[in-house]
Parts: sequence; structure tokens; C-alpha cells
Amino acid sequence: MPIIQESTYIHPPFYLFNGHVETIIPSIFRKIEGVQYQRERIDTPDGDFLDLDWSKVGADKLLIISHGLEGSSDRHYAKGLVKLFNENGFDALAWNNRSCSGEMNKGKLLYHHGASYDLKTVIEHADKGTAYSEFYLTGISMGGAQTLKYLGENGSSIHSKIKKAAVYSTPCNLPDSAATLREKRNSFYKKRFLGKLKAKMLLKGSQYPGLVDLELLSKVKDFDTFDTYFTAKVHGFKDADDFYRSVSADNWMEKIEVPTLIINALNDPLLKGRCFPVDLAKRKSNLYLEMPKRGGHTGFLLKGQEYSWAELRFLEFFREM
Repeated sequence: MPIIQESTYIHPPFYLFNGHVETIIPSIFRKIEGVQYQRERIDTPDGDFLDLDWSKVGADKLLIISHGLEGSSDRHYAKGLVKLFNENGFDALAWNNRSCSGEMNKGKLLYHHGASYDLKTVIEHADKGTAYSEFYLTGISMGGAQTLKYLGENGSSIHSKIKKAAVYSTPCNLPDSAATLREKRNSFYKKRFLGKLKAKMLLKGSQYPGLVDLELLSKVKDFDTFDTYFTAKVHGFKDADDFYRSVSADNWMEKIEVPTLIINALNDPLLKGRCFPVDLAKRKSNLYLEMPKRGGHTGFLLKGQEYSWAELRFLEFFREM
């Protein structure tokens, strides 16, 4: 029953006094210095491209990082993992979802929580012509959902080099996470994400005239409308509800076979309900669920330390026998 009852994350610095501040302050102000990427562009099976950012130290172990919604390899949480793991004998690969690397992708598809097919392409590419003996998968927020879905989809046939995985601030159940963006207290996150996604959809609609209704786009005020008329339409789902249900990671998590750590803070403003898969963790001996009381969404800062607690916890989990 691998539910970790006593999390080692006790509390954040005093000035981070609630889940919202714990979420927003790191997102805006946290900087990780000294990470230098080497970018590689690869083709996808459907004729698009993905941009991969490598940070190599000559290791035989590779950390693969999947970023969050409207994030990239440049986000503090990605660079924090890269720098920490480089210092501890891992090469690192932070891949960018389609349209997230600073350049619009070529195809009609963008990306979403269920885009594990692109993670699959990244892993297969990383295995070609390299001497890595071990792969470790990590994901933050949306990237955690993509990672969990990939692990479950492949189940017992998972690539033999994948030894462990760890995710945090992850919407294990997308319908319940999406519901938090309807709450008035979360209007800041709704406006921030929606503004970025609408701008990106405007570019995609201009790239493919007739793909979506651009006149409607300016009138969209909530995620249910955006995901029904834009996300679902572009990616082949009926509406927002169909999209949320169809790609939700917990449809596949029962079949995960590699040791996997899920860290979700109980005060995360973007997670609730089934995003905390307690019953599943009780049934599965290889699924470790840690639920700190504090941490917010992609927060987990430590006083006076460069690395977040979640990043250090990932390293600890991967080193455990």
C-alpha cells in the first residue's frame, strides 16, 4: 500500500502563505541559471516536428522531462530538474510539445494532456544511436499526465530501459482538474492560460483557414467553450467533456508497471477529487502517491535552496533500490 503517509515537505518559506502564492511566486520569479541546451529538431510520424533540448554530461542515464500546459523546456521546473540531475550523473532531455518551442508547428494538431504519442516519439528517438542504459521519465502538471498515460498505454511492454518515473502537480483525472478552472477563486489561472491558448489558436487558424471559427475565438470566456469549439474540434473529439474524459490519464494508470511516484499537494488550486488516486495507489504496489499538505501547483520551494523539494524528491526516488 505505497501511499506515503508522512511527506518530507513540511512547509514552504513563510512568505508563501497559501496555495495560490505558492503557485504564482515561483512561476513568475524563480530563475535557474547555468543551463545550456543543445537543440535538436526531429520529425514526427505524421509529418510535423518536435524540438528537443539536451543537456549532456557524458552520462549513461537519461532523464526525460515533459513540461506543463503552455510551458516549455525553458520553464524553471524543467531547468531545475536538468541542472540537479546533471550535477548527479544524468544526461537530461527536455522536449517541447508542438508549438511550445518558440515556433509554431507545421501540422493542424497542437498538443494536449493526452499527447503521449509525441512522448513516445521522443523516447524512441532518444534510444536510437545512443549508449544510454537507463531512462527515467519525469513530468510536471500536463506533462505528468502525458507521462502517466504513456506508461499505462505501454504497460508490461514498456521499453526495457525505462526504470522509473515521477510526476508532480499532475491532473490524474482531467475532468476534475478542468472543473477547478470554473471556480471564481481560480480566475487568475483561467485568464492566463486561456489568453495564451487563444493567441496560439489564432495563429493555427490563420495557418489553416477554415480549420476553426476565428470570429468565435474572440468571444470565448471559459475553458469549456474553448475546448469544445477549438481543442476538441482540432483534435477529433466531440466536445470538451468528451475530450476531458477521453484523454484523462487515469484511464490507463491501472496498467502502469514501472515504479512511479506521484506528488500532488493537497492545497494545489488546480487539483481536486480524483486527481488524488488514493484507491489506485492502495491496489498497486508500484504506484507511490505522496500528498504534502502544502506546495501549491508546481511550487514546493525550500528556504535558501536553489532546487525545489519536488526536484530533490525525484532524485531521491530514482536512487532508491
